[in-house]
Amino acid sequence: MQPKQPMRWILLPILFSLFFITIQAQQSKPAKTAGPAIDQKAAAILPQVIEWRRYFHQHPELSNREYKTAEYVAAYLKKLGLEVQTGIAKTGVVAILRGGQPGPVVALRADMDALPVKERVDIPFKSTVRSEYMGDTVSVMHACGHDSHVAMLMGAAEVLSSMKKDVPGTVKFFFQPAEEGPPGNEEGGASLMVKEGCMDNPKVDAVFGMHIESDIEAGSFEYKPGAFMASSDWFTINIKGKQSHGSQPWKGIDPIVVGTEIVNALQTIVSRQSELTKAPVVITVGKFHSGVRPNIIPEEAVLQGTIRALDSKMQKETHERIRKIATTIAEAMGATAEVTIDTKTLVTYNDPSLVKLMVPTLERTAGKENVREREWVTGSEDFSYYGEKAPVFFIYFGGMPKGADKSKAPPHHTPDFYIDDSRLDVGVKAFCNLVFDYAKVKK
Repeated sequence: MQPKQPMRWILLPILFSLFFITIQAQQSKPAKTAGPAIDQKAAAILPQVIEWRRYFHQHPELSNREYKTAEYVAAYLKKLGLEVQTGIAKTGVVAILRGGQPGPVVALRADMDALPVKERVDIPFKSTVRSEYMGDTVSVMHACGHDSHVAMLMGAAEVLSSMKKDVPGTVKFFFQPAEEGPPGNEEGGASLMVKEGCMDNPKVDAVFGMHIESDIEAGSFEYKPGAFMASSDWFTINIKGKQSHGSQPWKGIDPIVVGTEIVNALQTIVSRQSELTKAPVVITVGKFHSGVRPNIIPEEAVLQGTIRALDSKMQKETHERIRKIATTIAEAMGATAEVTIDTKTLVTYNDPSLVKLMVPTLERTAGKENVREREWVTGSEDFSYYGEKAPVFFIYFGGMPKGADKSKAPPHHTPDFYIDDSRLDVGVKAFCNLVFDYAKVKK
């Protein structure tokens, strides 16, 4: 009998299998060692990220006109060896990084456009740019922090590219134009990005986005699961009356009086018709135009305003109530009213299960004490359109100088808007950690 020979043949396949399983397990766990490397690389690239941010701040471009910004971004992404597509949604850039490990497809988004605002902050990289907007020559400023979004996503692209062999799955970088809304009747922004296929080929499994905030301390995160930011609709109400001399109102139908009744009645939608314990609704009339002379009752009046809702069903109900109030009041007073409503954004809805899975990533990135859940936001974001195609998580990121008074922080979209860019590395780290950690929880 020779028992040793058969035993060797039995043990060899078992040992080989164990060896293969060990190697496979090690290859499938890049995220366990990614954190320290990401921290180190993000810290090293911070000076470059700040330099990018200040360059874009000094050279802002308006919505759908981000030509030089897109050119600069695309050139750098190509230098990193990424697959780069340009001209998406007019001036958008999409870049693809195919990682060395199996995993999902994750998209990271930054918006690129600036606003027709004249900067008042005295900084070395202050914007002095002038441009054309809707037929007028205007000053241009990054008064909402999109310059920092572009810089952080470029930083994340560099860090992830340098770790390509360890990156799980595929990362798509969305550099999006026209978040503030395209001019006039042009298409643009996230809805056009989606329409032109940014979420496909390869199909995106989840999208992450960040927005810097001037009243949140630099390096901190705030978020809300579920409905986070409001939908945005713009409405126009055209009222037709009958023109008459101002001394003889009984011979005409005064559209101004009709309009004032409509303005007041619209607020009853909020105060008396909407279930506000479910979600808030805001209706604002921001423009009322009528007449040319003080002694003439005009024939027409035009009201324009915005609707903000944090529940899609309530958004649709509000549309119907506005139409009913405007038309019935006008009819009761002998006039007519035509209502048009243009939806600019949907409700930005953070997928609750995705939020629950990824909040620990934010806490690990910034420290648990620097990550907070917050209340609803009645501002809007066209990031919401990506949520129609995949789960999304949109996060607020702080840019207020440490120790500053939150109540005195300059608001967004104002000449005094200011952020502290010294902690942009935290945003870079968050983008990178979300990519690695989502791959772990997706399994």
